[in-house]
Amino acid sequence: MDANFLVGIYVTNDQWHDQAVKISSDVYKQDKILSDLLISEITTLVASKVGAKESKNIYYHILDNYEIYDVDRELYTKAMNTLVKYDGTLSLADSLSVEIMKKLGIYEIVSFDDDFDKVDGIVRIH
Repeated sequence: MDANFLVGIYVTNDQWHDQAVKISSDVYKQDKILSDLLISEITTLVASKVGAKESKNIYYHILDNYEIYDVDRELYTKAMNTLVKYDGTLSLADSLSVEIMKKLGIYEIVSFDDDFDKVDGIVRIH
């Protein structure tokens, strides 16, 4: 799961809100995993758009409803190699998502970021 989907769900004036809501019922039927780095990205974005109190609520919602993958040094190193492979078009957080997906045999990501379309073997749900 990518940060822009969750920000789109929670922030009603976000550019992706309508599309996120549209696909959310299908998404929520699936197992959901995100990296610990994405928690930082999501809560920071939400706090900047709608305030820290709402960001805190979303933080606890994520902890209660999503599997959080704790990233270790080895995975960060693999993600840096992925970042270089795609010449920086994937962020470090996105590169971590790719590496987690490889490690766990996951082939679908919910994201509005079309940079994931460059990655072989990944289907982007949007």
